[in-house]
Amino acid sequence: MKTIGLIGGMSWESTAEYYRLLNRLTRERLGGLHSARLVLYSVDFAQIERLQTAGRWEEAGQVLADAARSLEAAGADLLLICTNTMHKVADQVAAAVSVPLLHLADTTAAAVRAAGLRRVGLLGTAFTMEQDFYRGRLAAGGLDVQVPQADSRALVHRVIYEELCVGLVREESRAAYRRVIGELVAGGAEGIILGCTEIELLVRPEDSPVPVFPTTRLHAEAAVDAALAGP
Repeated sequence: MKTIGLIGGMSWESTAEYYRLLNRLTRERLGGLHSARLVLYSVDFAQIERLQTAGRWEEAGQVLADAARSLEAAGADLLLICTNTMHKVADQVAAAVSVPLLHLADTTAAAVRAAGLRRVGLLGTAFTMEQDFYRGRLAAGGLDVQVPQADSRALVHRVIYEELCVGLVREESRAAYRRVIGELVAGGAEGIILGCTEIELLVRPEDSPVPVFPTTRLHAEAAVDAALAGP
């Protein structure tokens, strides 16, 4: 099995889910006491969040590029950025190393297409919902991407940073997300992309009348596939 390198800590709540999923999926594939071969570089999310808010993306990208180089030096054969939002700097990170970076938006688009769907609603941070680095990548993958209205985007973003990233899972926020999902479905969405790794801690399949696409799980599945593939 190849060694998977994780650029995590953004937030550590979702990175812990990556760790759990990667090991569980490996055990399911190989059986017995097998677990994933992993190396993790966990950054200080407070630093990254300050850079995000200030629009200092190149500096944030340098932090992640340094992490990527450390993971490659530690023996990683492929890399994951364990957050949707920081795929804004994916090209900068990929350019810093010689091992492949498995892009989260690509694995998500592939899963949506495999389900026979095209028009999807996207939930995530304001950066992910409003900027083109993620929506554009999904569109390039053949998807028609919708996002919530401005007030709903603000609600979704606030819950991520003020609640989910600090381990708070509230029923009232789940109900609010259900309303936002309902609005997207009413607008024609055939599926919902949970485009922030923390959202999977809140939204369950039964919270949506249409299929949901949990990006953390999809990313982990694709990583295990790649790690167990041939040389």
